[in-house]
Amino acid sequence: MAVYGILGDIHGNREALIAVLDALEVQGVTKLLCVGDIVGYNADPDECVELLRERDAVAINGNHDLISTKHLGFDHCSNKAMHALEKTRRVLHPDTARYLESLPSRLPIDENVVLIHGGVRNVEQYMTHPRHIQQNVEYLRTDFPGRRICFFGHTHAQKVYEVDGSTVRELPAHGTLVLREDREYFINAGSVDASRKRGEKLAEFAIFETPSLIVEFFQISYNDDLTEEKAAASGYRLNPLADRMYELRRRLIGPRHVDSDVA
Repeated sequence: MAVYGILGDIHGNREALIAVLDALEVQGVTKLLCVGDIVGYNADPDECVELLRERDAVAINGNHDLISTKHLGFDHCSNKAMHALEKTRRVLHPDTARYLESLPSRLPIDENVVLIHGGVRNVEQYMTHPRHIQQNVEYLRTDFPGRRICFFGHTHAQKVYEVDGSTVRELPAHGTLVLREDREYFINAGSVDASRKRGEKLAEFAIFETPSLIVEFFQISYNDDLTEEKAAASGYRLNPLADRMYELRRRLIGPRHVDSDVA
Protein backbone atom coordinates (compact mmCIF):
# COMPACT_ATOMS: atom_id res chain seq x y z
CA MET A 1 0.00 0.00 0.00
CA ALA A 2 1.18 3.51 -0.83
CA VAL A 3 0.03 6.67 0.92
CA TYR A 4 0.48 9.98 -0.88
CA GLY A 5 0.16 13.58 0.16
CA ILE A 6 -1.53 15.47 -2.70
CA LEU A 7 -0.82 19.19 -2.90
CA GLY A 8 -0.52 21.99 -5.41
CA ASP A 9 -1.00 25.69 -6.16
CA ILE A 10 1.66 26.61 -3.62
CA HIS A 11 2.46 29.88 -5.38
CA GLY A 12 5.61 30.71 -3.44
CA ASN A 13 3.80 30.63 -0.08
CA ARG A 14 6.44 29.21 2.27
CA GLU A 15 4.35 29.56 5.42
CA ALA A 16 1.42 27.61 3.97
CA LEU A 17 3.68 24.94 2.48
CA ILE A 18 5.52 24.38 5.77
CA ALA A 19 2.18 24.03 7.58
CA VAL A 20 1.06 21.39 5.05
CA LEU A 21 4.36 19.51 5.16
CA ASP A 22 4.29 19.48 8.96
CA ALA A 23 0.70 18.19 8.95
CA LEU A 24 1.62 15.42 6.50
CA GLU A 25 4.60 14.46 8.64
CA VAL A 26 2.33 14.12 11.68
CA GLN A 27 0.15 11.78 9.58
CA GLY A 28 3.23 9.75 8.66
CA VAL A 29 2.98 10.66 4.97
CA THR A 30 6.33 11.00 3.22
CA LYS A 31 5.44 10.47 -0.46
CA LEU A 32 4.38 13.75 -2.02
CA LEU A 33 2.63 14.41 -5.32
CA CYS A 34 2.43 18.04 -6.47
CA VAL A 35 0.09 19.13 -9.27
CA GLY A 36 2.01 22.31 -10.13
CA ASP A 37 2.05 26.07 -9.66
CA ILE A 38 4.85 25.89 -7.14
CA VAL A 39 5.68 29.56 -7.72
CA GLY A 40 3.63 32.66 -8.41
CA TYR A 41 1.83 35.08 -6.15
CA ASN A 42 4.13 35.14 -3.12
CA ALA A 43 7.67 35.98 -2.07
CA ASP A 44 9.38 32.60 -1.60
CA PRO A 45 9.52 30.74 -4.93
CA ASP A 46 13.05 29.41 -4.44
CA GLU A 47 12.36 28.31 -0.88
CA CYS A 48 9.18 26.45 -1.86
CA VAL A 49 10.96 24.59 -4.64
CA GLU A 50 13.77 23.67 -2.26
CA LEU A 51 11.31 22.36 0.34
CA LEU A 52 9.77 20.03 -2.25
CA ARG A 53 13.13 18.90 -3.58
CA GLU A 54 14.39 18.13 -0.09
CA ARG A 55 11.47 15.75 0.33
CA ASP A 56 11.82 14.13 -3.11
CA ALA A 57 8.35 15.28 -4.10
CA VAL A 58 7.07 14.10 -7.46
CA ALA A 59 5.87 17.23 -9.24
CA ILE A 60 4.55 18.51 -12.54
CA ASN A 61 4.56 22.09 -13.75
CA GLY A 62 1.60 24.46 -13.74
CA ASN A 63 0.90 27.53 -15.80
CA HIS A 64 2.61 29.83 -13.26
CA ASP A 65 5.73 27.66 -13.35
CA LEU A 66 5.74 27.83 -17.16
CA ILE A 67 5.14 31.58 -17.22
CA SER A 68 7.85 32.24 -14.63
CA THR A 69 10.36 30.40 -16.85
CA LYS A 70 9.09 32.16 -20.01
CA HIS A 71 7.57 29.05 -21.57
CA LEU A 72 4.12 30.66 -21.50
CA GLY A 73 3.03 34.25 -21.94
CA PHE A 74 0.69 36.42 -19.89
CA ASP A 75 -2.31 36.10 -22.22
CA HIS A 76 -4.61 34.51 -19.64
CA CYS A 77 -3.27 36.31 -16.55
CA SER A 78 -5.10 38.79 -14.37
CA ASN A 79 -3.22 42.00 -13.61
CA LYS A 80 -2.36 40.68 -10.13
CA ALA A 81 -0.99 37.44 -11.52
CA MET A 82 0.93 39.23 -14.27
CA HIS A 83 2.55 41.59 -11.79
CA ALA A 84 3.55 38.80 -9.40
CA LEU A 85 4.91 36.64 -12.22
CA GLU A 86 6.96 39.49 -13.66
CA LYS A 87 8.48 39.82 -10.20
CA THR A 88 9.04 36.06 -10.00
CA ARG A 89 10.81 36.07 -13.36
CA ARG A 90 13.24 38.70 -12.09
CA VAL A 91 14.12 37.02 -8.78
CA LEU A 92 13.96 33.31 -9.61
CA HIS A 93 17.30 31.58 -8.97
CA PRO A 94 18.72 29.85 -12.07
CA ASP A 95 18.73 26.48 -10.27
CA THR A 96 15.05 26.93 -9.45
CA ALA A 97 14.26 27.84 -13.05
CA ARG A 98 16.09 24.77 -14.33
CA TYR A 99 14.17 22.55 -11.92
CA LEU A 100 10.83 23.99 -13.01
CA GLU A 101 11.79 23.59 -16.67
CA SER A 102 12.60 19.93 -16.04
CA LEU A 103 9.11 19.10 -14.79
CA PRO A 104 6.60 17.33 -17.05
CA SER A 105 3.20 18.87 -17.74
CA ARG A 106 1.37 15.66 -16.83
CA LEU A 107 2.50 12.42 -15.27
CA PRO A 108 1.12 8.90 -14.72
CA ILE A 109 1.63 7.49 -11.21
CA ASP A 110 1.29 3.82 -10.21
CA GLU A 111 -1.39 1.92 -12.14
CA ASN A 112 -4.41 4.20 -11.80
CA VAL A 113 -3.35 7.80 -11.28
CA VAL A 114 -2.47 10.73 -13.55
CA LEU A 115 -1.29 14.15 -12.39
CA ILE A 116 -2.33 17.20 -14.40
CA HIS A 117 -2.58 20.90 -13.56
CA GLY A 118 -5.45 22.38 -15.59
CA GLY A 119 -6.99 20.09 -18.18
CA VAL A 120 -5.56 16.84 -19.51
CA ARG A 121 -4.38 18.60 -22.67
CA ASN A 122 -4.41 22.27 -21.62
CA VAL A 123 -2.47 23.43 -18.57
CA GLU A 124 -4.47 26.69 -18.49
CA GLN A 125 -7.96 25.16 -18.66
CA TYR A 126 -10.21 25.75 -15.66
CA MET A 127 -12.25 22.62 -14.94
CA THR A 128 -15.17 24.08 -13.02
CA HIS A 129 -18.21 22.43 -14.62
CA PRO A 130 -19.28 18.86 -15.46
CA ARG A 131 -19.00 19.65 -19.18
CA HIS A 132 -15.26 20.25 -18.68
CA ILE A 133 -14.97 16.86 -17.02
CA GLN A 134 -16.93 15.18 -19.81
CA GLN A 135 -14.46 16.58 -22.32
CA ASN A 136 -11.39 15.71 -20.29
CA VAL A 137 -12.41 12.19 -19.38
CA GLU A 138 -12.35 11.45 -23.10
CA TYR A 139 -8.83 12.88 -23.27
CA LEU A 140 -7.88 10.78 -20.24
CA ARG A 141 -9.20 7.60 -21.84
CA THR A 142 -7.34 8.33 -25.08
CA ASP A 143 -4.04 9.55 -23.65
CA PHE A 144 -3.84 7.33 -20.55
CA PRO A 145 -5.98 4.24 -21.23
CA GLY A 146 -6.88 2.28 -18.13
CA ARG A 147 -6.10 5.07 -15.67
CA ARG A 148 -9.15 6.21 -13.74
CA ILE A 149 -8.01 8.80 -11.19
CA CYS A 150 -6.85 12.23 -12.27
CA PHE A 151 -5.56 14.70 -9.68
CA PHE A 152 -5.66 18.29 -10.92
CA GLY A 153 -5.22 21.84 -9.62
CA HIS A 154 -5.49 25.37 -11.05
CA THR A 155 -8.97 26.25 -9.72
CA HIS A 156 -7.86 26.63 -6.07
CA ALA A 157 -10.89 24.68 -4.84
CA GLN A 158 -11.28 21.22 -3.37
CA LYS A 159 -13.45 19.26 -5.80
CA VAL A 160 -14.39 15.68 -6.64
CA TYR A 161 -16.05 14.72 -9.92
CA GLU A 162 -17.14 11.11 -10.40
CA VAL A 163 -17.65 9.79 -13.92
CA ASP A 164 -19.96 6.85 -14.58
CA GLY A 165 -19.88 6.21 -18.32
CA SER A 166 -21.12 9.51 -19.76
CA THR A 167 -22.56 10.83 -16.49
CA VAL A 168 -20.61 13.27 -14.31
CA ARG A 169 -21.51 13.86 -10.68
CA GLU A 170 -19.87 16.27 -8.25
CA LEU A 171 -19.31 14.68 -4.84
CA PRO A 172 -18.63 16.43 -1.52
CA ALA A 173 -14.92 17.27 -1.22
CA HIS A 174 -14.52 17.13 2.52
CA GLY A 175 -13.74 14.47 5.09
CA THR A 176 -13.03 10.96 3.80
CA LEU A 177 -14.15 9.53 0.47
CA VAL A 178 -13.83 5.95 -0.78
CA LEU A 179 -13.50 5.79 -4.55
CA ARG A 180 -15.23 3.07 -6.55
CA GLU A 181 -13.22 0.77 -8.77
CA ASP A 182 -15.77 0.96 -11.58
CA ARG A 183 -15.77 4.77 -11.86
CA GLU A 184 -13.41 7.49 -13.05
CA TYR A 185 -12.51 10.49 -10.93
CA PHE A 186 -11.17 14.01 -11.31
CA ILE A 187 -10.01 15.25 -7.90
CA ASN A 188 -8.67 18.64 -6.82
CA ALA A 189 -6.98 18.55 -3.41
CA GLY A 190 -7.28 22.34 -3.17
CA SER A 191 -4.64 25.05 -2.99
CA VAL A 192 -1.82 25.26 -0.47
CA ASP A 193 -1.77 29.03 -1.00
CA ALA A 194 -4.91 30.85 0.14
CA SER A 195 -3.80 34.42 -0.64
CA ARG A 196 -6.43 34.80 -3.39
CA LYS A 197 -9.27 33.57 -1.20
CA ARG A 198 -11.67 35.64 0.85
CA GLY A 199 -12.37 34.92 4.48
CA GLU A 200 -10.20 32.69 6.65
CA LYS A 201 -6.93 31.72 4.99
CA LEU A 202 -6.58 27.93 5.08
CA ALA A 203 -4.03 25.75 3.30
CA GLU A 204 -5.65 22.80 1.54
CA PHE A 205 -4.35 19.35 0.66
CA ALA A 206 -5.39 15.70 0.57
CA ILE A 207 -4.10 12.25 1.46
CA PHE A 208 -4.64 9.40 -0.99
CA GLU A 209 -4.26 5.72 -0.10
CA THR A 210 -3.83 3.09 -2.76
CA PRO A 211 -4.99 0.38 -3.43
CA SER A 212 -7.76 1.06 -0.90
CA LEU A 213 -8.70 4.16 -2.96
CA ILE A 214 -9.36 6.36 0.06
CA VAL A 215 -9.06 10.15 -0.26
CA GLU A 216 -9.13 12.42 2.79
CA PHE A 217 -9.37 16.21 2.47
CA PHE A 218 -7.76 18.71 4.85
CA GLN A 219 -7.83 22.47 5.52
CA ILE A 220 -5.37 23.94 8.02
CA SER A 221 -4.35 27.40 9.19
CA TYR A 222 -0.98 29.04 8.56
CA ASN A 223 0.71 32.38 9.24
CA ASP A 224 -1.02 34.41 6.54
CA ASP A 225 0.02 37.72 8.14
CA LEU A 226 3.67 36.86 7.59
CA THR A 227 2.99 35.72 4.02
CA GLU A 228 1.28 39.02 3.19
CA GLU A 229 3.91 41.10 4.96
CA LYS A 230 6.70 39.47 2.95
CA ALA A 231 4.76 39.67 -0.32
CA ALA A 232 4.07 43.37 0.13
CA ALA A 233 7.62 44.18 1.20
CA SER A 234 9.07 42.26 -1.76
CA GLY A 235 6.85 43.95 -4.34
CA TYR A 236 4.49 41.06 -5.12
CA ARG A 237 1.30 42.96 -4.36
CA LEU A 238 -0.25 45.26 -6.94
CA ASN A 239 -1.15 48.81 -5.87
CA PRO A 240 -4.09 50.64 -7.52
CA LEU A 241 -1.90 52.90 -9.67
CA ALA A 242 0.08 49.98 -11.06
CA ASP A 243 -3.17 48.11 -11.64
CA ARG A 244 -4.43 50.96 -13.83
CA MET A 245 -1.12 51.05 -15.69
CA TYR A 246 -1.34 47.32 -16.42
CA GLU A 247 -4.90 47.73 -17.65
CA LEU A 248 -3.91 50.58 -19.95
CA ARG A 249 -0.97 48.65 -21.40
CA ARG A 250 -3.13 45.56 -21.80
CA ARG A 251 -5.62 47.53 -23.88
CA LEU A 252 -2.97 49.29 -25.97
CA ILE A 253 -0.38 46.61 -26.68
CA GLY A 254 -1.65 43.34 -25.20
CA PRO A 255 -0.50 41.27 -22.21
CA ARG A 256 2.49 39.76 -24.01
CA HIS A 257 4.34 43.08 -24.02
CA VAL A 258 3.63 44.53 -20.59
CA ASP A 259 6.77 46.22 -19.29
CA SER A 260 8.31 44.12 -16.50
CA ASP A 261 9.43 47.28 -14.71
CA VAL A 262 5.88 48.52 -14.07
CA ALA A 263 5.32 48.39 -10.27
